[in-house]
Amino acid sequence: MTPKTLAFSLVLATAFAGNAHATLAQAKSFDDKVENAASIVLGKCVATKSQWDPDHRWILTYSTFQVEQALKGDAPREITIVTPGGAVDGMHQETIGVPSFNPGEENVIFTKATNLGPTVLYFDQGTYDIETADRGERVVTPRPTGAVLVDTQRGAAYEPEHARPLRDFTHAVHDSMARTKAEKMELIRARQQEQSIAGILLKYKFLIALAFAGIALATWQLLRK
Repeated sequence: MTPKTLAFSLVLATAFAGNAHATLAQAKSFDDKVENAASIVLGKCVATKSQWDPDHRWILTYSTFQVEQALKGDAPREITIVTPGGAVDGMHQETIGVPSFNPGEENVIFTKATNLGPTVLYFDQGTYDIETADRGERVVTPRPTGAVLVDTQRGAAYEPEHARPLRDFTHAVHDSMARTKAEKMELIRARQQEQSIAGILLKYKFLIALAFAGIALATWQLLRK
């Protein structure tokens, strides 16, 4: 999906999905979401506004958040998230699997950059609601989705994430980033080692060729006896 077709492709998909009463989406792992997010922000929605796109074909909703904390990336004081769908002048467009936001509510959002502005990475899968438990502890809850999530590795329905305290969620994000960084460093080291071995073989290829020739000659002489 290109940034300029953000609204078009999703609204079109909804139009076709309406007859089937559901739409399928590839389930994304938590590590995948953390790695591919441009940023992960915790904030409160303070305003929403829906308007037509520049071509006056699709309705887009702009939700402004007052940012409390960035779990990944920069932490601007405010961020405005654009999502397909909304209502303008009595016209309503809705897309299955795309989140909507309400002023006064808190969310954790995994963001993705587009030409229309930052949007939600993987939409419903990149959206989490913040709820307050009995003792005042904030809990991060995955946003329910109208789409059917499919685990493409197993070809089965995806088992959704569970709610967890904000501190645990924050630790999970940081652990995921550290794990991904370690895996990338290990891959870099492995590639460097391969290149080093290849470099040694290339540098001494003449001597290695002579060694193999000597072995071959010795073997031939041994077989003659």
